[in-house]
Amino acid sequence: MIFSKKHVNYESEHTKFISELKKQHPEMDAGQVAGRALLWDKSPVSLDEQARTEESRLRQQAYPYQNKV
Repeated sequence: MIFSKKHVNYESEHTKFISELKKQHPEMDAGQVAGRALLWDKSPVSLDEQARTEESRLRQQAYPYQNKV
């Protein structure tokens, strides 16, 4: 959305810095994709595995620091 034609070619200092950094280090994009894959892109889990995980989960008492007597 362009509000005025006066600022069409405006580029912030931050945007310029990132553009220059990516020009100097083109391998950075591949590193970002690899980091995203490592942390966020997970393989799908089957329904059987989900059920097994849910069944094996231990319930924690409401206040874990109180001993049951």
